[in-house]
Amino acid sequence: MRRTFLKFLAAATLSLSAGSAMAATCGNSAAGFDAWKREFAAEAQRAGVGQRGIDALMSAPYSSYTIKVDRSQKGVKYPLDEFIRIRLGSLDGFAAQVRKRRDQNPQFFRSLEQRYGVPAGILLAIHGMETGFGRTMGNVPVVSSITTVAYDCRRSSFFTPHAIAALQMVDRGMLSPSQQGAAHGELGHTQFLPGNALRYGVDGNGDGRVDFYNQFDALASTANFLRQKGWQPGQPFSEGTANFRVLNEWNAATVYQQAISLVAQRVG
Repeated sequence: MRRTFLKFLAAATLSLSAGSAMAATCGNSAAGFDAWKREFAAEAQRAGVGQRGIDALMSAPYSSYTIKVDRSQKGVKYPLDEFIRIRLGSLDGFAAQVRKRRDQNPQFFRSLEQRYGVPAGILLAIHGMETGFGRTMGNVPVVSSITTVAYDCRRSSFFTPHAIAALQMVDRGMLSPSQQGAAHGELGHTQFLPGNALRYGVDGNGDGRVDFYNQFDALASTANFLRQKGWQPGQPFSEGTANFRVLNEWNAATVYQQAISLVAQRVG
């Protein structure tokens, strides 16, 4: 989930650290990462991170791969047809995959739509576009990647609250210290950033815990995210509608939003 501005968590984190101590000093190379972690550990403790989270922080290596990916980001500049060809193959073929997955668990998806108002086609289009329906969820340890971008000066203020959230997730048993995710700390079946995972995560399979590497929890959490961002149950989601605008909260690329909507319309 590429566009995820967790303002309340950022504000809370900043208010906790303001006045009591300076924020950890950012850097632009691996050289200062260990010193930063020692500073950040104190900041994290003030934000309520416990020993398990601190241990995960101190064990996390600097991710050169994350920085390489971050520096090479250019945004989505393809026209819609090209984006669909590259990411989906074809609308009809991708929609057929979505429909098949919906029909494997119809009761589950009905329950999500009843509770959150978000149709299965929207949720499964996101699932398929983010991770190929769970086939590719990333190969970088989440704690390593998210702390690396929190340390890096380029966007430290944005990623710092997500790094604290990841450590809190470790504390709560929601995330293993070695669990892998995408290059910027996105995790699970639908690629939540940790701050959003902590805020919007729900138990989708009824086992009493929230695990974003369980597709039922991840899909339920995605539905909850969209509803909390303003999704209107029973209303259309084609381009120009209020629900289409909610998709901007998930991903800022217009072609991404268009693809989700078009796939879901074909699913019915």
